[in-house]
Amino acid sequence: MTVPRYLAATAAVLLTTTVVSMAPAQASSPAEVVRARGNLRDLQLGTAGPFDHARAKFLMVQRQGRSLVILKVRGIDQSVAGREFGAHLHTGPCVTGNGAAAGPHYNSDTVAGIVPPRVDATTEVWLDFKVTQAGRGFALTRVPFTPLPGTRAVVIHELPTDHHGAAGPRQACLPVSW
Repeated sequence: MTVPRYLAATAAVLLTTTVVSMAPAQASSPAEVVRARGNLRDLQLGTAGPFDHARAKFLMVQRQGRSLVILKVRGIDQSVAGREFGAHLHTGPCVTGNGAAAGPHYNSDTVAGIVPPRVDATTEVWLDFKVTQAGRGFALTRVPFTPLPGTRAVVIHELPTDHHGAAGPRQACLPVSW
């Protein structure tokens, strides 16, 4: 299928143009790049799910207080083609069989001590994707902050993200550390 290649090419172009456009003409500060890849860890042990044999790649480019984040998932059960799933960066680790270990969504307002924190696509990393007929998913987002280093998880939820940031039960996760 040509769509994933097209999306990958689009992401590469956006990544290049975003990194270049984030820097003022006189500055040449380096971008920090975070990568993770591997088999998704099952958070619903004992229950068959569409992500049981899936793999994911995560890329985050951080520069001058902003981040561009890309998530690619493949090997998703094709029976869920056309469905949309929520995915978010969480504050804790990715632990097989223990969705709670991933903690809450990473939220820049919470990190900054803002009470109450805003919950939206500008304070959290939302990576919702729609599954293709080929069993793949792709998400790209830009956020106006750089998540602090740590042991984190990209968690895939059962439902798309609603306007309150909720996306249902946790299905699978990808460990991310930097």
